[in-house]
Amino acid sequence: MRLDKFLSLTGKASRSDAGKVVRGGGVLVNGAPAQKADMNIDPDGDEIIFRGELVIYRKFTYIMMHKPDGVVSATEDDREETVLDLLPEEITRIRPALFPCGRLDKHTTGLMIITNNGQLSHRLLSPTRHVDKTYEFSVKFPLSDEDVTALESGVDIGGYITAPCKLILEPPNPDERGRAGKITLHEGKYHQIKLMMEAQHNQITSLKRVTFGPLALDPALRAGEWRMLTEDEIKALEKAGGISG
Repeated sequence: MRLDKFLSLTGKASRSDAGKVVRGGGVLVNGAPAQKADMNIDPDGDEIIFRGELVIYRKFTYIMMHKPDGVVSATEDDREETVLDLLPEEITRIRPALFPCGRLDKHTTGLMIITNNGQLSHRLLSPTRHVDKTYEFSVKFPLSDEDVTALESGVDIGGYITAPCKLILEPPNPDERGRAGKITLHEGKYHQIKLMMEAQHNQITSLKRVTFGPLALDPALRAGEWRMLTEDEIKALEKAGGISG
C-alpha cells in the first residue's frame, strides 16, 4: 500500500497533506524518515510513526461524530445534508463504504458512530444484546413521578409495549422541575422516545444522545465535528457487540 493512502485511510492526513508532512520529516517508516509519500509500505508489518504517534492500520474504520441538528442519518439524500456529507472526501472514499451505525432523527443531536463494519453494527443494534443508549432530553410539560414510573415500566407506543428503561429527572431549577433529564434504553424503535413521551401526553422539545454502549460523546467535539475512535474505544465496542478484536 502507498504511504499516502495508508495515512489517508487511517485518518491522519489527506494524500496531499501527507506529502507535505513527509517532506518535512514528520513520518518515520521502521525508524527511518520516509523519503516519498508514494513509497510502498506493508500496513500490517511496517511501523509507521506520524508526527511522533504510532499509526495502527485496521481493516475497518470507526468514527465518533457529534451529529448536529438538521442533518439526517443516511449515506445519501437528494434533498437533505447527511452525516457523511460532514466528512472530508478522503474519508468518504474509504472502502468498504462508511455508514451510520443506527439512526438519529433529523433534529436529534449527539453521539453518532460511523463505520464500515456491518457485522459489528448489526450486533450493536440488535435488541437481544441490550446495548444501552442514553439521551439527554427536555419536554414541554413537567413529568410527574407517576409519568416516570410508567415510562420506566413500559408504555404503549401504538401496539407495542416498550421494554423497561431508566429515567432520571435533572431539573435545572425548581421552576422547571420535571422538564429535563436523561433516559437510558436499549431499544431503538422509530421515534421511540418521542412516542413514549406522547404516550404520557407530553412532547419532546430537545433530544441528544450522549452514550452508545461503552462510548460517551467526547465533550471536545462540537456539533458537526468528528474524530476516529481510539484503540481502547474500538475494543470496548467490539466487546459490547460480542466480537473479539
